[in-house]
Amino acid sequence: MVAEVAAEIPARARRLIARYWPGPLTLILRARPGAPTGLTAGTGTVGVRIPGHPLALALVRAAGLPLTAPSANPHGGPSPRTAAEVVAALGERVDLVLDGGATPGGLPSTVLDVTASPARLVRAGAVALTAEDLADAERV
Repeated sequence: MVAEVAAEIPARARRLIARYWPGPLTLILRARPGAPTGLTAGTGTVGVRIPGHPLALALVRAAGLPLTAPSANPHGGPSPRTAAEVVAALGERVDLVLDGGATPGGLPSTVLDVTASPARLVRAGAVALTAEDLADAERV
């Protein structure tokens, strides 16, 4: 499904995907031409992630197409752990909150921009990328 929203999936991104997905690693890739502005925020890029939670994975599989959703992690705030906390944080900005039970909490997803060379860490998070990980992502 990543290929449906990304113009390409570079080899370095594929190596990171193989190692960390499903899970809390968001990769920024070049968006496919014609991707909706609401998806790219006009940047020409798209953040993609395959969730590790079984309910979220089941929803993606049942939909059979890529899904988009806002982060439930407000900038600078604590990560919500329950559906009620997500509703309290996001309110009417979302139409639906999928309740898969309480999460273990902790850090939000790590965000890595693989459109940059070398890859650029946008947000440190749950996947603690090492210098070795980043170097490995850069090898051709």
